Amino acid sequence: MSHDDAIGFYYGAGQLDALSRYPRVVLQSEFYTAAELESLRARGTEPMGYLSLSEDQGPPAPWQREERNPDWGGAFVHVGHPGWVDHVVGQAKAEMAAGFTGLFMDTLNVEFTYPEDLPHLLALIAAIREEAKPRYLLANRGFGLLPRLTEFVDGILFESFSARWTDEGYGPWPPDVLEHHAQVAEQLLQYDVDLYALDYADTEGLSEFARRRAAQFGLSCFVSDRALSLI
Repeated sequence: MSHDDAIGFYYGAGQLDALSRYPRVVLQSEFYTAAELESLRARGTEPMGYLSLSEDQGPPAPWQREERNPDWGGAFVHVGHPGWVDHVVGQAKAEMAAGFTGLFMDTLNVEFTYPEDLPHLLALIAAIREEAKPRYLLANRGFGLLPRLTEFVDGILFESFSARWTDEGYGPWPPDVLEHHAQVAEQLLQYDVDLYALDYADTEGLSEFARRRAAQFGLSCFVSDRALSLI
């Protein structure tokens, strides 16, 4: 499965040669040693660590809500809880100290679940930028935070822009969703940030559809499977 070369997403271990084809790669921090990250940097690849800003996969904690994400099982959190803020900012600092050059912020779509947390989420992103000092900060969606989000990030990822996975398999979004996503993409073009798409496919035909459509809207596209196990 081919991609364009602007960014890579890989949630497995190793594969340094394949990863080094990309200017930036988003990785799971626990899978990489400082020496491996140094090797990527030496080859001109910026490794980016993963951060979840509104869901917690860890043990029970006072910032967790009772509700959980039905797809991945993580607990939703009270984003503005001081303990959660300290936890996330501490994780961001640790990833930068480990040798990552940037950070990828996930689970930003709280406007669909807990819209009252939007101001807290923006404050958390500002704290990550100020205290962890990443060279590159990438947001996954986070459209409910626009336009303020663009004051703090270098890039925005439109995950599942054209193609998605469901329990029934992989496929394109229905036409009405594609049209809505197109409207959002056109809005993103007005901001001075890098724009990317991450799509999910299991055939070359669906992959090509995603890449071609992303290019029409100025998005660099990476295509993978649900587990982000391909690079």
